[in-house]
Amino acid sequence: MLDFAFAAKVFAALFAIMNPIANIPVFLSLTEGQPPEAQKKVAMTAALGVTVGCAVSAIAGGAILRVFGLTLDDFRLAGGLLVLLIAIAMLHGNASRQHAPGGKEAAATAGDDSVAIYPLTIPLLVGPGTIATMIVLGQTAHHAGQEVSFALGTLSFLVLLAAALLSAPFIGRHLSAKATAITQRLMGMILAAIAMQMIVTSLKNLFPAA
Repeated sequence: MLDFAFAAKVFAALFAIMNPIANIPVFLSLTEGQPPEAQKKVAMTAALGVTVGCAVSAIAGGAILRVFGLTLDDFRLAGGLLVLLIAIAMLHGNASRQHAPGGKEAAATAGDDSVAIYPLTIPLLVGPGTIATMIVLGQTAHHAGQEVSFALGTLSFLVLLAAALLSAPFIGRHLSAKATAITQRLMGMILAAIAMQMIVTSLKNLFPAA
């Protein structure tokens, strides 16, 4: 059965943690000086890389947990704490260390075709927080029989992300620094709420009332 509320939750979580609007200036800085065709190639490669990363995280999540002897609630608690750290960094207007390469690494790859995979796809878009979120939401959907809703929310976001990356040169001309900062803090607040929900749910399941 299709649960639009759960699909919207998946969409909101991915939008908040990857934040296409705030990452458009990053995309433009990494592809600075490249012709439109090269920028489009980088955008399509990054969109494909994010799709593969999300799919692998969601599908292989259960196997990863079993290999390390972890329960979903163990991972949900750890993932919630990680996502909360990312959200706090966003609320302060800073780039999360978990989702950003070092300054020297970013400078070394700027203008290179390889930026589509590193650092754009990994770790800027598909970083530890994204992977943790996909594993938790994917396993939650599996146990609740909401795989279709999970797929709908994920695919809807991936289409939006691809459109944002392909339109980055146009959007960048009309996107002010103030709008980017406001969006980053708004997404940080949403992400913090999602992180707290993950933490509270895991604690309730790990320590049920007697």
